[in-house]
Parts: sequence; structure tokens; C-alpha cells
Amino acid sequence: MMRAPASEDLGQRTPAPPAARPRAPRGVRLRRGAPLLFVLPFLVILVVFGVLPLVFLAWISLHDWHLVNGDNGFVGLGNYVALLGDPNFYNALWNTVTIFLEASVPQVLLALGIAALLNRPLRGGRLWRTGILLPNVVSVVAVALVFGQLFGHHYGIVNWLLGQVGIAPIAWQSSFWSSHLAIAVMVIWRWTGYNALIYLAAMQAVPKELYEAAALDGAGRWRTFWSITVPGIRPTILFTVLTSTVGGLQLFTEPQLFDSSGVAGTGGDSRQFQTIVMYLYEKGMGTLDAGYSAAISWIVFVLCVVFALVNVGLVRKLVRAA
Repeated sequence: MMRAPASEDLGQRTPAPPAARPRAPRGVRLRRGAPLLFVLPFLVILVVFGVLPLVFLAWISLHDWHLVNGDNGFVGLGNYVALLGDPNFYNALWNTVTIFLEASVPQVLLALGIAALLNRPLRGGRLWRTGILLPNVVSVVAVALVFGQLFGHHYGIVNWLLGQVGIAPIAWQSSFWSSHLAIAVMVIWRWTGYNALIYLAAMQAVPKELYEAAALDGAGRWRTFWSITVPGIRPTILFTVLTSTVGGLQLFTEPQLFDSSGVAGTGGDSRQFQTIVMYLYEKGMGTLDAGYSAAISWIVFVLCVVFALVNVGLVRKLVRAA
């Protein structure tokens, strides 16, 4: 006697293969691909003007590449090894970090304070908001030239004001700390208003109900600012810290125009305010050593990534602690 298959004993049947999904109409497919089409021009520009130059720069950094004569041979990591043993590189790195800290920390705090004031009802509020953006509109070359005159040794207004209170004139370009302070003031003056407007836009998006609840609980303005406003604009603070970090590590125009030594890229007679990008410029345009300057460029790129991640982490902790 023949026995039925096990599937029939259990009352089960072999499931039929799933039916093929109908193909979406052409109009639907076009609508689905429309976002990619809108983003495609940006991706093409990013690859052509961003990714490919970085790859080519990395290739140059592995060669003894003269800016005029071209490739003189493959050296591997020789440029990087020489760079890590170069005392001028560490001097430029220390100068860059010092100026960055002197400029960025006060800049963020001042921008927060100005934004908090502009966020309150003020007479002529639009005029004030427009006025604080003017320093960013002015050409950075004009800013550097004006501040170079302000911090002049013999005829500068800053030394004249110091003389009115009995302080001897300061040779701002000659010493380490005075030159760094003067350059930091230039950076603060130019970018504080820009960051303040960004903070102001973020502050106006914080829900008003939170301020009303804080007022009912008896919280003062200072406590409300640090407990509601600052946490409410945390993503904006992280963005400005990130952009300030990248811009601070790439600082070039202000110290370059502040230098009166006559030698491009040296940052003073003793390299007292030479930044990394100034050293890159000195090597690339002064000695025409493109391979060495390409190695410096990649080190700057890595430093920007590392410092940005560290600063974002610190700001997150500070905002949460507040």
C-alpha cells in the first residue's frame, strides 16, 4: 500500500512562489530619482574640486616634487618623516593653536552674549543686527591693514591709548604674546558678529513655553540662559565651534598681512607668529618644495579633523553640565 507524502499527511501544501511586483510607472520612478538628480551637481563638484585634489595632493606628498621642475622621484614617507623632525613645524603648530584658543574662546562667549542681548526687545533692533555683521562684510585684507596700523609701534592708536594711562609703548609684532593677542583681536572683531547672528536665529527658534515655565518657577535670567537657551541652541554652538576650529587652524591672511618683516610666510623676524598655513606657503612658494608643502597640507587636514572632534566633545560636555 502506497503512503501519501508527509506534506499531505499534515494537510499542508507547498507554497506558491511569490508573484513578481508590478513595475512602478515611469512618472513614479522619476519622482523617486528626483532628489538624487538635485544632489548630483553638488556631488560632481565635490569629487572634481574636493576629493580628486586631495588624492593628487597625497600623491605629490610621497614624491620629491619641485613646483617648477616637477617630479624628481618617489620618496615614500620621507617628507612626513622630515616634517615630524622639523622644529619650525612645531613652532608653527604651537603658534596656530595659541592664536586659535585666544581667538575662538572669547569669540564664542562674546557672540553668545551679543545674541542674548539682541534676542530681547530693543529699539532699532534691525539696525543693531545689521551693524554687527558689518565687520564680516569688510574685506579681510582691509581689516588686517587697519589693525596693522592700530597696533603700530610708533604711531598706533592702541599704544597711544596705553600711553594715556602710563603704559610704555608695546612692539606688538616683536614678541610672542603681543603678536598673538593682536592677531586674535583681528579674528574676534571680524567673526564675532557673524556667529552672534547665527546664535540669534537659533535662540528665536527655542520654544517660548520653556521661558514661561522657567519664569513661573522663579528662575532668573542667568539661570534661564544657561538652563534653557544654551541647551536649546546646542547644535548651533557645535556648528560654530566646528567652523571656528577649521578656520582657526587654517589662519593665514591676518598674520600674513600683520607681518612687516618683508619675507612672505615667515611670521616675524623670529617666526613668533608663523602659523601652519604660513609655513606651508613659505615652503611651497618660497622654496618651491611642493612635495614638502603637500605633506604639510595633509597634516593640516588631519589636525582639523582631530581638533574638531575634540572641541565638539568638550562643548557637548560643557553644555550638558550647564
